[in-house]
Amino acid sequence: MEDNGSPSQTAFTAAAARAAHLLVDHQPWIFADHLAAVLLGRLADEFIGYHRAHGEHLVLSAARAQVTCRSRYAEGRLAAAVRRGVTQYVILGAGLDSFACRSPLAGKVAVFEVDHPATQEWKRQRLAEARLTVPDGVTFVPADLETSSLADSLRQAGFASSRPALVSWLGVTMYLTRPALGQAVAEMGRFAVGTELVTDYLLPAGMRDAAGDTYAELVSAVTAQRGEPWLTFLAPGDMTALLESRGFGVVKHVRQRDSVAPELWQRSDALRPLGLSMLARAEVRPPR
Repeated sequence: MEDNGSPSQTAFTAAAARAAHLLVDHQPWIFADHLAAVLLGRLADEFIGYHRAHGEHLVLSAARAQVTCRSRYAEGRLAAAVRRGVTQYVILGAGLDSFACRSPLAGKVAVFEVDHPATQEWKRQRLAEARLTVPDGVTFVPADLETSSLADSLRQAGFASSRPALVSWLGVTMYLTRPALGQAVAEMGRFAVGTELVTDYLLPAGMRDAAGDTYAELVSAVTAQRGEPWLTFLAPGDMTALLESRGFGVVKHVRQRDSVAPELWQRSDALRPLGLSMLARAEVRPPR
């Protein structure tokens, strides 16, 4: 979030990348978000236009690969969780995520969308303008993880911490300070045993591939100028230590290349897997 209380620019760019994937890239599509452009509202033409004009540029093609792969992976994990009886889905740092209005899974889980109040208000206004009905069972939870208790905010919104949930936390950890990151993980680590967390994190210099280094060099300065600097980079071992020290076990790390089926990388467009970040998946373990 920018200090002036305006909605998150990175929420806009992520939504634009999801929308542009269906317009710029070729099938097979990695992830189909047909509502992303709608939620951008009057900004859709501008933000998606960058992809139309310069879709093969590393920054833009990598952004599309990044957001589509992580969304597909997270919603795949949710589908598996629903099959084993999970009935709660927390989208932490929801931005302009369209899951609640797009996916048939939304009718099978209680959805809690957590985000900064200004970004959430923007999204709710766009939903109203588009006359998109938010399904029953969807709760908007305004919260700032730098200053608010995640557990308290969710509890006040009706989240049952005694029942397992799937928590999707994408495109957020790099914007948090280490103390805020640790506090949020600690609070989630006290959720019900069997709760699953899917999150992503940026790799530090020396652990990225060449394309990842180029992306980081070009994008980090821009996000900082917009008031959303990258604050935290983690090696896989650091992320494992962070999760395991705060109540999680069974930590698995997934490269972008491995987060989707191999045939989805047999492409005729500019999308290529990038060594910029990793996905981590972990479950809350029983108390020791």
